[in-house]
Amino acid sequence: MIRKQAKKISFIISWLLAVLVELMVENDVTQPEANEPYYLYLLGIVGVIIIVCYLGSFFKNNISKKLDDYLQKKAPLFAGGILLINIINIVCSKLALLPVLFFPSLDRIFGALVNDRVLLGECILASAKLLLIGFLIGGITGFFTGILIGFNKVAAYWINPLTKVIGPIPPTSWSPLVLSIFSTSYQAAIFMVALSVWFPITVMTSNGISNVNQTFFEVAETVGASKRYQIFKVGIPAAMPNVFLGLFYATTGAFVTLVTAEMFGCKSGIGWYLNWQKSMMLYANVYAGLIVLAVLCNLIIKILFKVRTGLLGWQKGVIKW
Repeated sequence: MIRKQAKKISFIISWLLAVLVELMVENDVTQPEANEPYYLYLLGIVGVIIIVCYLGSFFKNNISKKLDDYLQKKAPLFAGGILLINIINIVCSKLALLPVLFFPSLDRIFGALVNDRVLLGECILASAKLLLIGFLIGGITGFFTGILIGFNKVAAYWINPLTKVIGPIPPTSWSPLVLSIFSTSYQAAIFMVALSVWFPITVMTSNGISNVNQTFFEVAETVGASKRYQIFKVGIPAAMPNVFLGLFYATTGAFVTLVTAEMFGCKSGIGWYLNWQKSMMLYANVYAGLIVLAVLCNLIIKILFKVRTGLLGWQKGVIKW
């Protein structure tokens, strides 16, 4: 019992330590001041959430029991996260042990998120549009290419060498050629994102189909199933775990490519925002953009996991995020 409560309280202790450091230790004089104590505001919001969750875990109902189990499992991790942020705050803001130009205070970073919220929102929408178009093109093309390789030996003979040559090359390495072929940098960015998605989905789909137990196809053929039925009702469903694995790989690769591709002449997007703020030497805004990018990437992967769990119930818990 004491150990369980200690795990839950560790979150509160770490938060209190962060608040005390922020209130009692002044920022170094070389660190430019922010307009508002945004980091302290964030700690206040986090504190309210912590207290509500902690008190709510003591009630006698199913929600409180789930909340209590969640806090016992995650509270030490959250405490470690707050401690890490506290150390960053001490090193960068309070002592300024690192160059203040490249390592701004947390107040300035969270202030950039607040002050640039409209522009960041527009950039998120622009990046989401580009990512969606590229992901759909690359995903659909990769899915059907993987099916073709998996079910057709002649196609596999000719296409496999192509995937082995083109696939491992980073999509952004094609930028000089792509920018020459396409009429706009936006089209070039879509192509690079699509290419980053196409390869992992192609490989994982074809690999999943190749690893399907041949007995399934033999049984289906015995009962008179057509080739089309074997593909869409036997092979593809059995290969879906691999397809989703390819989607996860493609998502992270697409985000990396997206940021780089948007730096080549795009006039909006998270990558454009990061490049613009870096050129202006506003590194607080750069870190704010990176935070937004990390949140978006994690959100998309979590959505993919939810979809995967809904479609592939028997695979629940095999891969966790």
